[in-house]
Amino acid sequence: MQALLRRGIARPPGPLQAAGLELDENAQTVRMTASDATVELTGTEFRLLRYLMLHPGRVLSKSRLVEHVYDFDAERDSNVLEVYINRLRRKLGRDLIATRRGQGYVFGTDDT
Repeated sequence: MQALLRRGIARPPGPLQAAGLELDENAQTVRMTASDATVELTGTEFRLLRYLMLHPGRVLSKSRLVEHVYDFDAERDSNVLEVYINRLRRKLGRDLIATRRGQGYVFGTDDT
């Protein structure tokens, strides 16, 4: 039930854009608009990036991200989320996702 509710998040038509990225939901790829480079993503990377792009500039806790990225009851104390955050940083740039110690992660900047 929660997975269906998460998928029902309304957003404007067209590709999702934030922080210089454009998400292609059909191909599960992301295009960096400055360099026009397309980056392929795994399913989990795609879901994580999509959720981050829907909430730019907001602090998102690890538990909230795990809840929205995984369709199953993932082990919340594992470091799997940190692994996927690091993979996205390697593919898209380290400055795109900031870590807030004790709080969570912030995607982009306040002006995105």
